[in-house]
Amino acid sequence: MILKKCSCLFVFLLLTISSFSQDRFTLSGTITDNKNNETLIGVNVYIPEIKSVAITNEYGFYSITLPQGNYTMQISYVGFQTITEKVVLLENTKINFSLFDSSEILKEVIVSGQNTGSNIRSPEMSLNKLSISAIKRMPVVLGEVDILKSLLLLPGVTNAGEGASGFNVRGGGADQNLILLDEATIFNSSHVFGFFSVFNPDAIKDLKLYKGGIPARYGGRASSVLDIYQKDGSSKGFHVDGGIGLISSRILAEGPLVKDKGSFLVGGRSSYAHLFLKLSEDQKDNSAYFYDLNTKLSYKLNPNNNLYLSGYFGRDVFSLNKSFINIYGNSTLNLRWNHLFSDKLFSNLSLIYSDYYYGLDLDFVGFKWDSGIKNYNIKYDFKNYISDKFKLNYGANAIYYDFNPGTIRPSDENSGINFDQLDKKYAFEPALYLSAEQEISKKISLSYGFRYSLFYRLGKSTVNNYEDNNPVTFNADLQIYEKATPISTRFYDKNKTIKSYNNLEPRFSIAYKINDDQSVKASYNRMVQYLQLISNTSSPTPLDVWTPSDSYIKPQIADQVALGYFKNFTNQTYSLEVETYYKKVQNRLDYIDGADLIANKAIEQIILNGQLRSYGLELMFRKNEGKLNGWISYTLSKSEQQTPGRTPLETGINDGQWYNSVYDKLHNIAITSSYNLNEKWSFGANFSLQTGQAATYPKGKYDYLGISVPSYGLRNENRLPTYHHMDIGATLTPRKNNGRNWKAEWVFSVYNLYNRKNAASINFRENVDTGNNEAIRTSIFGIVPAVSYNFKF
Repeated sequence: MILKKCSCLFVFLLLTISSFSQDRFTLSGTITDNKNNETLIGVNVYIPEIKSVAITNEYGFYSITLPQGNYTMQISYVGFQTITEKVVLLENTKINFSLFDSSEILKEVIVSGQNTGSNIRSPEMSLNKLSISAIKRMPVVLGEVDILKSLLLLPGVTNAGEGASGFNVRGGGADQNLILLDEATIFNSSHVFGFFSVFNPDAIKDLKLYKGGIPARYGGRASSVLDIYQKDGSSKGFHVDGGIGLISSRILAEGPLVKDKGSFLVGGRSSYAHLFLKLSEDQKDNSAYFYDLNTKLSYKLNPNNNLYLSGYFGRDVFSLNKSFINIYGNSTLNLRWNHLFSDKLFSNLSLIYSDYYYGLDLDFVGFKWDSGIKNYNIKYDFKNYISDKFKLNYGANAIYYDFNPGTIRPSDENSGINFDQLDKKYAFEPALYLSAEQEISKKISLSYGFRYSLFYRLGKSTVNNYEDNNPVTFNADLQIYEKATPISTRFYDKNKTIKSYNNLEPRFSIAYKINDDQSVKASYNRMVQYLQLISNTSSPTPLDVWTPSDSYIKPQIADQVALGYFKNFTNQTYSLEVETYYKKVQNRLDYIDGADLIANKAIEQIILNGQLRSYGLELMFRKNEGKLNGWISYTLSKSEQQTPGRTPLETGINDGQWYNSVYDKLHNIAITSSYNLNEKWSFGANFSLQTGQAATYPKGKYDYLGISVPSYGLRNENRLPTYHHMDIGATLTPRKNNGRNWKAEWVFSVYNLYNRKNAASINFRENVDTGNNEAIRTSIFGIVPAVSYNFKF
């Protein structure tokens, strides 16, 4: 019935095409960087006569349908010269534009282009866009430019502290973020347990972070979407970018396969700090390093067809005295075909493979453990530019998952001990979506639609059956949860359905333009997450096990509403964004006390389905132009979990009351700025302050058989100390760069300028002298100076 209704709505919206006047014609084309033919995402095509704007899509394509007449086109993009062109529209017209870098003329000023006010008119909200040039100006730890660290300076985004991987958005978990690199899923976004991200900044063209108001084409996660696109590679000439730092180096090459038609890009990074450990007798058997590779091939078959083949491969290796070895990383591959059916209908077909591997070699206990998740995704997306006031987006995708929860092998292959394979799990997730962007009047713009998702948990697998269908029992005498004993099992052949789900995920947002410089917006979205991360930390690693929803593990369902106020000042030189939100997540997993995750064949016996809620206020004041630019952001928020008892006799977790989630940060302040002194010197500074992470401390102790045992209070009722630090950086561009093919710069930075000893964790132990419990703070970074040398030719 739902599919029938969706199909009828789909046909009705398509039929609206015929209702538009035949005296309207379409302006369309592609906008590229003149230097390398790289397509540009998010370029404004502004028509001042009717105050209408079109924005290029992920492949640089724009389309706008207008009544017959004479128009002025203003093409503007951050960091590029604005183009103004007159056009007489008497028929469908295709015009391609190449933009020139504004720094060739205005080297001391960062410009944002013509004020189109698109951020005021568009119903998009809870969306942050960062340019790679801005990210590269931010000072970072050890001089390594890091995309994920830059996200932590945005309102509503935090992490679990130094040395923690992933990021948290609006009180959600790191596993609730959908991270895409050229449309392929990245399951772990960090290198070296969170010190660096997996994204090589030299290879990245564009990134967007959706915190709410998420478009219907995205699904599968409960909190946010980070959508990142790699550069296509230059089809005009051969170029090399690279950098040499204290602990890692990188190099990227790009050039034409066929001039102005095809291009390639290949880039690699590797750290080498572990080599210095070999010089120390005490540390020669320890190491921690990473390496990764970005690749892309692009080819323009004709004006209406383009092919792209992109890939990523990365690995982290951590070894401790050769007795503990941890290897993990992502691999992706994506083949895409862009096709222009007409000047109004753009399509993209993608075949995507993604693989996340996680392995442990525990020599001290004599076994190796491998796990991972693979997915195979086919998706077909369409964008229909019906008129300047009405656009349709629709498409479908299907993902097949292959989960390996664990393969256990003996460390000594000749020991004669057989390996143990935990039951592999399989799942299938198809979905379709339809959404519309519509300008109702000069003041009101809408974006609305839905996503219809299905999920099938498939065999080959053996499923446990439990009394009353409860894999976790409650011991009322001891007031604790315990594993239930299966009463029977059932085997399902491969691809036989074990459990299925279906969900309708509506999306809606509205913008009301008060005037040309200010507006109010509101949004609602429902997101459904069918994959769950079983982890023993608040961020991905050191133990990652992804598992599908099934009869016992229900999908997370997130509902979020947001309200915002947006204002531009002084011809968009300054901007203010204020948003408030409320989010509630059903079926958020919680763990029973003493949960054992490694090699667990019955994960359902240690988890409970609870709920999560978060709410907050976000403010961001930004200076967009001039020698000095940057932003100040502040977030006031709350994030809580609840796992109540299932029966009146059960107490639940924390007596069934709401308690602080590990992602709860009441206050979060971030300030970032950059200053271009002259052609030679530029400077940057960051300051971050956030409430300490929620934690559980012992409140006392008791003796048991002569052993002192700490007694803990309620879950997450305590906190680590407040986290804060300041970083500064300076970039020196030698004057001899002018007129030379070889261009270089020196980047100097100081992380944690005033040497704040932030607590990565606090552990408790018994003092041998007093017998009392004492707290031990673990800090990772003090003050960290760094220098790196970047070059291009």
